[in-house]
Amino acid sequence: QVQKVESGGGSVQSGGSLRLSCEASVYTRSRSCMGWFRQAPGKEREGVAYIDSDGSTSVADSVKGRFTISKDNAKNTLYLQMNSLKPEDTAMYYCAAGPSASIQYCPRVLMDLWGQGTQVTVSS
Repeated sequence: QVQKVESGGGSVQSGGSLRLSCEASVYTRSRSCMGWFRQAPGKEREGVAYIDSDGSTSVADSVKGRFTISKDNAKNTLYLQMNSLKPEDTAMYYCAAGPSASIQYCPRVLMDLWGQGTQVTVSS
């Protein structure tokens, strides 16, 4: 897998905001599905948001209305804007990419390119 680099994590109080960035390899293809995932200790990895090559997006119900996924193709960078953060959002967050697909299929895609993760901690 080609390395992707996440940044923007940190510690915030409940109700705060963070923006995560994922700067991908220049070899990452623009038509790939991309997404953000998170994993808390003792829990399974959860897909939270996806975006396809056309910019169409999908977010998990647990973050709908609070998180927004976007990308800048020129910078080859993926973003996750997180607002109204809750303690239950605390997790390691990973960016990922997979084969090209339209947005309805992106949640089914097996991602084959993963970042190393950035920690998000939300205190009450």
